[in-house]
Amino acid sequence: MFQIEEELKKLPKQPGVYIMHDAEDTILYVGKAINLHSRVRSYFRPNIGRGPQIDKMVNLIDYFEYIVTDSELEALVLENNLIKEHSPKYNTLLKDDKTYPYIKVTMGEQYPRVVFSREMKKDRSRYFGPYTSAAAVKDTIELINKLYQLRTCNKKFPRDFQADRPCLNYHIGLCKAPCQGDISEEEYGRQLEGALDFLNGSYGTITKELEQKMKEASENMDFEEAIRYRELLQSVRAVSQKQKITDTDGEDKDIIALAKEETDAVVQVFFIRGGKLIGREHFYMTHVSDGTKGEILQSFVKQFYSGTPFIPKELMLQEEIEEMKIIETWLSQRKGSRVHLRVPKIGTKEKLVELAAQNAKLVLGQDKERIKREEGRTIGAAKEISALLGLDHIHRMEAFDISNISGFENVGSMVVFEKGKAKRSDYRKFKIRSVKGPDDYACMKEVLERRFQHGIQESAERREKNLDQELGSFTKFPDLLLMDGGKGQVNVALEVLREMNLSIPVCGMVKDDNHRTRGLYYNNEEIPIDHRSEGFRLITRIQDEAHRFAIEYHRSLRSKVQVKSVLDDIPGVGPARRKALMRSFGSLEEIQNADVETLCGIPEINRRCALEIHKFFHQN
Repeated sequence: MFQIEEELKKLPKQPGVYIMHDAEDTILYVGKAINLHSRVRSYFRPNIGRGPQIDKMVNLIDYFEYIVTDSELEALVLENNLIKEHSPKYNTLLKDDKTYPYIKVTMGEQYPRVVFSREMKKDRSRYFGPYTSAAAVKDTIELINKLYQLRTCNKKFPRDFQADRPCLNYHIGLCKAPCQGDISEEEYGRQLEGALDFLNGSYGTITKELEQKMKEASENMDFEEAIRYRELLQSVRAVSQKQKITDTDGEDKDIIALAKEETDAVVQVFFIRGGKLIGREHFYMTHVSDGTKGEILQSFVKQFYSGTPFIPKELMLQEEIEEMKIIETWLSQRKGSRVHLRVPKIGTKEKLVELAAQNAKLVLGQDKERIKREEGRTIGAAKEISALLGLDHIHRMEAFDISNISGFENVGSMVVFEKGKAKRSDYRKFKIRSVKGPDDYACMKEVLERRFQHGIQESAERREKNLDQELGSFTKFPDLLLMDGGKGQVNVALEVLREMNLSIPVCGMVKDDNHRTRGLYYNNEEIPIDHRSEGFRLITRIQDEAHRFAIEYHRSLRSKVQVKSVLDDIPGVGPARRKALMRSFGSLEEIQNADVETLCGIPEINRRCALEIHKFFHQN
């Protein structure tokens, strides 16, 4: 079960995207954060003026998940992809047609241009990005055109060659006027290559050139020009961050990486569709203690893609796998077209694999932390109790409680905890037979006698039939009996065990005047217990569970008795019809609200009886 307070503690202090879900698994909201730990936790703090829409969304959150990224830029782009894919209800501010900007180089033209674009098309152009700042993109395009003197017009060549006079950009030195033939295609191509090198990340030369020009302008007291170069330099640095979240080839591919630690492994898969990372999933792998990462990846690929309805064009793997070629052939046959398995070594794709591996490692580490905390709450808590009482080992604990109201319908409950966890399949209820009136000690004696008599009898029958002695809840005797009370209840239990020649430690769960657990009563003395310890919390859970189980049973019996006592007064309703009514309706209120036709729908109720029942409840 997802516990929000516990999961908030596990959030990493890294950039990423978080995804809020409701109880029906619908995505409510997708957001990005520089620091996931701070951002996600802020939703669950007391209201600090978030507004009614966000408050409403927070109240619907059942669980959340997140994907870590290397930068806020990547988180922004991933957030955009996920919102477009899932259209979450509460991302209203982002539900528009705006997309992140790209730099487009129109390679299909005779004299290519570098232009601004908000979409990628499958044409001959080359795309760079996406970027998060449209202003920075425009500044960079302006810078590129200024440095490399590329054309910005929309003329079509050779149709528009020398059709008009050269434009203003030619006269101010920003264009070499290919439209007039003032620059050859070869020379223009060399200028374009410089621009492509810049867009591919070769910023050193241009940065140095800008820094030099800024310095020269400053030395020449041309401060306006120096400021302009400084701003352009800042724009270059803003767009120089490499974007790994979107792939410019626009293909479908899965990125697969894993993290392994001793006997545990988690495989993380990033699903890229149309060049965009639209989601991810992690899968646990078992029996991996002796396997290499390559062997685990190979097993995963074969098992996962044998059942998935969609197979992408490429699988990008973290490591080489032994059966690479045969698996490629198999997947290609399943897809109906060629599928490639690759292990990227450099560039964007290699970074994506690293990101998937990072997320797998994070999931694995947090899962181990969760297991460690759970063991502290359960097995560790049981060890604390055994050490406190001086016992060698506590595996199974049984707790008993009595419930009644002034001696009416005495009942007993038995709850079982194994390895510090509730084992509800072994819970048992007892309706007290021999005690009339409010005598908790006598009721507890009957409950314990019946519990252990059942166990002794069942064990004897199993021995005769040569059956497993561990089957059945009664045949398993506890390592510790926990009584809801102090000295009196403990002595009752010890008396029963002596009579049956059983040796089982008995401990009382002592409460204070406010009905809260205070300590343990064992070997004729009260033993204090640290209220901050996991052992104390486990004792409290066991005590509360025994009490809850007894109260629920008592409540159900009271309800049945009340229904029966009223139905007995209706003419024509005997035990069989009373039982049929209870079975069909479940409560007195439903019987009272039923009309005659509904009552006649019960096989045991004829029309005359249905009229009597309806008249009984509506005669006033």
